[in-house]
Amino acid sequence: MESSYLSGRKGQIVTKGKEGASIECSKQSLAGSVSQRACVFCGSRVVLYPVTDALHIIHGPIGCASYTWDIRGALSSGREIYRNSYSTDLREKHVIFGGETQLYNALTELIAELKPKAAFVYSTCIVGLIGDDVEAICKKVQIENGIPVLPVQSEGFQGSKKDGYKIACDALGKLIGTRNDKEVSPISLNILGDFNLAGELWMLKDYYEKMGIQINATITGDGRVDDICNAHKAALNVVQCSGSMMHLAKDMKEKYGIPFMKVSYFGIEDMSDALYEVANFFKDDILFDRARKLVSEELGKLLPALSFYREKLQGKKAAIYVGGAFKAISLVKALRLIGMQTVVVGSQTGNADDYQLLTELCDEGTIIVDDSNPNELSHFVKQTGADLFIGGVKERPIAHKMGIGFCDHNHERKEALAGYEGMLNFAKEVYASATSPVWQFTRKTTIATPEMNKATTRG
Repeated sequence: MESSYLSGRKGQIVTKGKEGASIECSKQSLAGSVSQRACVFCGSRVVLYPVTDALHIIHGPIGCASYTWDIRGALSSGREIYRNSYSTDLREKHVIFGGETQLYNALTELIAELKPKAAFVYSTCIVGLIGDDVEAICKKVQIENGIPVLPVQSEGFQGSKKDGYKIACDALGKLIGTRNDKEVSPISLNILGDFNLAGELWMLKDYYEKMGIQINATITGDGRVDDICNAHKAALNVVQCSGSMMHLAKDMKEKYGIPFMKVSYFGIEDMSDALYEVANFFKDDILFDRARKLVSEELGKLLPALSFYREKLQGKKAAIYVGGAFKAISLVKALRLIGMQTVVVGSQTGNADDYQLLTELCDEGTIIVDDSNPNELSHFVKQTGADLFIGGVKERPIAHKMGIGFCDHNHERKEALAGYEGMLNFAKEVYASATSPVWQFTRKTTIATPEMNKATTRG
């Protein structure tokens, strides 16, 4: 395995049962490693784009606008301004003379035409170089138009020193607490870190509302500016994507005293825990009884349906590489439920606690990796003989080149995978991908270990 990674990354790759040291994480990507991480703008727009009634405008070259709404996959039950990707289209003359006038004119024109509730202005790398005063332009336009105009200074590359998620949370923090015109129940919560991919948020809202809990604000899936402005009135924050939203949850606790809890909505175990833990927080027996009834009904339908997939997938092996470690943790549990073993698991943004939990969950011999790259991931897939790769758009080509099945568990997917219904969808997708007859026409190579070489020599 030594040839598969750069020497500076050795501490970020461990195999359970072999290395005694804990994994190194929360580091800047090593130069030359071709990390799967993206730019700061990509991280910030992942969080903010699902605010559906806000204007999102990119202050930078037109190429940055390739990160459009459809990459996000978030759905809306109301306005759809966010589906249009606007850019100031900075060119050579703006690099020389500045792009502030271009930004001012674009904001003024778009706000007049679209009547958004707020505007987010994403400044990308070129703006950081030429020094446009984006904040001053945003303040001027805000005064003239009477809506929040928020700078999102997202230049550079995603890493521990500059984090697009944190920058997005800071922008949301400027909205929260600015209004007090919504009636909010004492039994209420905000859902943080679900982005309504394939309508999953609507399923989750239905679960909580059946228990008798008011959903005050969804941040940011199917998000509304007015609800976000009133988000400080909720009794509890539940945080699914902790990698992207934990900063905001901590900030709201410090400013407004709102407690928070980390949850996951992927897989039966974590989904059920998310409902029970919320009921326990409110110390209401009626809520807990409703949660228990809901879980019982859903499992009564789901478990018999999963038995077929568990039988067919027994003994299959999976590799997981996702953005947030919370998803990796849930996926290990979900795969085990349908008979599959995780042999490789990693994330782009996991912290020490995440990797400690992953280590406890995984079987002996599982390769655990932080901030990986295509060369490493290809090597690990071949080394372990994985039958399936679960990841995002950047991992899909790796699976296809290796001749194994792929399951999309990232922002681009169009299939709901959260909740009880999502668990069944997940099992169906994994089954269809891992057992497809097409793989009989590909050559899946497993890297020979020293033990295998010895056996071959003896034979």
